[in-house]
Amino acid sequence: MGFRIGLTQDLLDATGHPSFGQGPMGLLQAQSDIEYEFIPEQVTEITPDIMARYDGLYVNSPKVTAASVARADCRVKIVARHGVGYDSVDVKALADKGILTTNTPVAVRRPVAVAALTFVFALAGKLMIKDQLTRQGRWHERTSHMGLGLTSRTLGVLGAGGIGQELLALAKPFGWRMLAADPHVPASRIQALGAELVSPETLLAQSDFVVACMILNEQTHHFLNAQRLSLMPAHAYLVNMARGPVIDEPALIDVLKRGGIAGAALDVFEQEPVAVDNPLLKMDNVLLTPHSLCWTDECFDQIAREGLNCLITFAKGGTPSSVVKA
Repeated sequence: MGFRIGLTQDLLDATGHPSFGQGPMGLLQAQSDIEYEFIPEQVTEITPDIMARYDGLYVNSPKVTAASVARADCRVKIVARHGVGYDSVDVKALADKGILTTNTPVAVRRPVAVAALTFVFALAGKLMIKDQLTRQGRWHERTSHMGLGLTSRTLGVLGAGGIGQELLALAKPFGWRMLAADPHVPASRIQALGAELVSPETLLAQSDFVVACMILNEQTHHFLNAQRLSLMPAHAYLVNMARGPVIDEPALIDVLKRGGIAGAALDVFEQEPVAVDNPLLKMDNVLLTPHSLCWTDECFDQIAREGLNCLITFAKGGTPSSVVKA
């Protein structure tokens, strides 16, 4: 029997075809010693039964937990995440069972950085209200909603890993001041990108646009709490391209309601999908997208190629390019 790979159902589109296109599937089809299928069950958490049927998994949204790998008949030796975030995978529990976890950090850098700038430009240009003015025939109010020029503003990037650094590189030509906060990146690297390495508190206090790009872990959970949000100027905007729980959502709702900051743009939330009674849905100073703003045909193609190549490399006895450390 060849190496057997299971791909989660949520990687199929509404027509039953791979959402990342047929190109990446050709990588699997070219391997005579690899079998694959889309897992028949639609699950939010990988079950022990699923773990017993495959040698490797390619997962999008479903969680992989300690319970997933608890049984003795667990066959999976590698779990490849479709994307860079791995908070849905209990990496340590898998590592304790000798199972590798991989992600796709290279493929997501440009798409997420572009999505972050899309949000910043929309906020700076007051796109939300200007769309309403046009649709409602309120053209005479245009002069009351001036956008913000960027050359006199400051962009702050919380988390200067691959995505954060790509964002700084793309943003540099716009001529604004750029700040970055990340305890794991040397100041020389940030300076080479035209930015200044500062503390998170300094960044929050001095930035007109704050973009969260950090990973979600115990240290970053609710990193942007009420205390840190209070450091932001009232005219500033917050963009979250990381994970929902890096922001204390009730604290953000509170600061938005009382005008503590000018607005926010969120691609991620503490609860996904967003509850229908979430106050964020009724705020006109907030832009919301369903954890997919960076999703393009190019983005999904490159993510799938990087992720599936990790599985193929492992199946052939090699070491995948993007192994997540436990």
